[in-house]
Amino acid sequence: MSSPHPQDVPNPQSEASNASVPRTPDHLYVLKDGDSFVVADTYGDIAGSGDGFFMEDTRLLSCFHLLLGGERPTLLSSSVSRDNVFFTAHATNRPLPPLGDESLPQGVVHIERRRLLWDGLLRESITLKNYSLAATRLQLTVVYGADFSDTFEVRGERRSRRGEFLPAKIQGKGVELSYRGLDGVERRTRLAFSTAPDAIDEKQCRFDLVLNGREDMVLYVDIGPSAVSPTRAQFRAASAAARRSMRTRQRTGARVRTSARQFQAWVDRSEADLALLTTALPTGPYPYAGIPWFSTPFGRDAIITALQTLWLKPSLARGVLAYLASQQARETSAFRDAEPGKIMHEQRKGEMTALGELPFGRYYGGVDTTPLFVTLAAAYARRTADVAFITDLWPSLVAATAWIQGNAKRHGGFLSYARAQASGLANQGWKDSHDSIFHEDGRTPEGPIALVEVQGYAVAALRGMAEMAAWLGHDVVAAPYADAAEAWRGRVESRFWQEDMQFYALALDGGGEPCRVYASNTGHLLYMGLPGAERGRAVARQLLASGLDSGWGLRTLSSKAIRFNPMSYHNGSVWPHDVALCAAGMARYGERNSTARLTSEMFECASRVGMRLPELFCGFERMSSEAPVSYPVACLPQAWAAGSVFMLLQGCLGIDIDAMHGRIVVERPVLPTEIESLVLRDLRLPQGAVDISLSRRGGSVQAAVSRHSGAEALQIDLRL
Repeated sequence: MSSPHPQDVPNPQSEASNASVPRTPDHLYVLKDGDSFVVADTYGDIAGSGDGFFMEDTRLLSCFHLLLGGERPTLLSSSVSRDNVFFTAHATNRPLPPLGDESLPQGVVHIERRRLLWDGLLRESITLKNYSLAATRLQLTVVYGADFSDTFEVRGERRSRRGEFLPAKIQGKGVELSYRGLDGVERRTRLAFSTAPDAIDEKQCRFDLVLNGREDMVLYVDIGPSAVSPTRAQFRAASAAARRSMRTRQRTGARVRTSARQFQAWVDRSEADLALLTTALPTGPYPYAGIPWFSTPFGRDAIITALQTLWLKPSLARGVLAYLASQQARETSAFRDAEPGKIMHEQRKGEMTALGELPFGRYYGGVDTTPLFVTLAAAYARRTADVAFITDLWPSLVAATAWIQGNAKRHGGFLSYARAQASGLANQGWKDSHDSIFHEDGRTPEGPIALVEVQGYAVAALRGMAEMAAWLGHDVVAAPYADAAEAWRGRVESRFWQEDMQFYALALDGGGEPCRVYASNTGHLLYMGLPGAERGRAVARQLLASGLDSGWGLRTLSSKAIRFNPMSYHNGSVWPHDVALCAAGMARYGERNSTARLTSEMFECASRVGMRLPELFCGFERMSSEAPVSYPVACLPQAWAAGSVFMLLQGCLGIDIDAMHGRIVVERPVLPTEIESLVLRDLRLPQGAVDISLSRRGGSVQAAVSRHSGAEALQIDLRL
């Protein structure tokens, strides 16, 4: 990541200047812990555009700048640690006013800012080291502010009125800023310093320091609702606890080790980002969707992230299923798009949702989340044979399936959506932009709309219910679920397939007219295994043609479509999770070389952006010697972007894990061109654990298994 150009550096005391400064993801650094996160620039400063210190959908710190001698120091470098626990920035002084007869030249005082988030507090140590032999006077100023904006306000939502800002309180070595919202909740931010400032008010504090030659000093700062008196010991204890917590999250499940250093860096970065975004809820681990806009429980995002990592880390899927079941809708609400049995789309905790200004406090306006929930449950059952958990989950699964079938019965046999109120989402699939669903000629379809990928999710859900019912001994319902799945599959083949396109329509509108558009949605249909073999292979070929493959992965929309725009959110951009689902779908139809090709494209993209794939990037055609074009407000990191590498690898390797029957199958594996060998360590099933090694030999990939304790009961089927 690069630092801003000098002309882009904001004046920390000018809100107008701050508002005009681009705050793009590649110039920002992120830390997260639980329901709090911080986004700051390369200096560690917060300017209050899209960045800040947030907790439970409220920005507790909207301005935070460090000045030396009244000026921003000169940045040397900045980074986040490999485990995502620490942000560190190194800087040095500009020329400082004289102490005695001579001024201090630039580059004599080193400033290190080291920051972490732990236990609801933003904690920072600021170390100043004088490398000259002479004593020097330093004036250190910390500028701060808290606007207590709701996350939706930060994103651009306008409000007719706000609550009351309360008078600042100077408290010993710190200051308290507070705000009473229209919801009656008082929100506060305390800034506490280890050394008493020489001057302090509601906007800034100043420390007048003298450092002798070769001397250093450290100032500790704690920021948050409960900040009191920071010390060196507290900072060290918090650092150790945060690192232990992150190590525990990363060590869960099987591990991937490759021979390629750069590819391994991508895997490691992705593992670290998933650990960062995963929050320990009472129901188990849950991956929050992304930072800054989606650091909260989302249904669809978490389910797809769990599917991406299920073969390696099934505990994440268990946590997702448990939490979503606990939040399942039990009543009808037009405002929240809720109906009994539906699975939550999004949950927020801020002032605007508490007041009902927006429906997203607990919102159910996702047509795909409910069938994906059932699909994940079936996949988890097959991966783990966790009969006790699935038995407990069964009533939620039955209620979810009843909603799916009830919705389809009202809409001509297809799972469809139309928002109940104008405050809800207009489009309720994963491409939820207002303009993402359209006809070939550009017309916006009338609802209710039946999306093609959602029908695939529904068929997979019904198949999964049939399999789980038979496994649990509910034989009386197993066959009806299986019959319903097959009938639904037939309707999709009859109504969505477009013979002249050799592709499925993007959607059917309320009148049953197909939206004849080449879009990546159809790739999800392959992942769910809906098409027959011939049509599945035809779709795989079209996904790599028809203007969908950009060279940096598959576009969401063909470049030939009338609404194509490579800079749009959903109409021509590239989303890594979408590419992974399509690639895994191709692998399901035997197109593993195509899966490997897309994996290589994603890897090459990751290698150009610091090994951290963003939520999305622009869908411009790949040009020689150029990097992919960033999307300016993409979340970074994003959970399902980080999880993409694992779904891509599973597709390449052809690995299927069936714990119900104690079997692991490796079928016709391929390796991306960047990798010569790969080891899967500690793949665990109830019957035992194994390591699997794969390596390229000539034109094929060979596999070998080393058995661990208890693994004799496992069946290992290598189909090379």
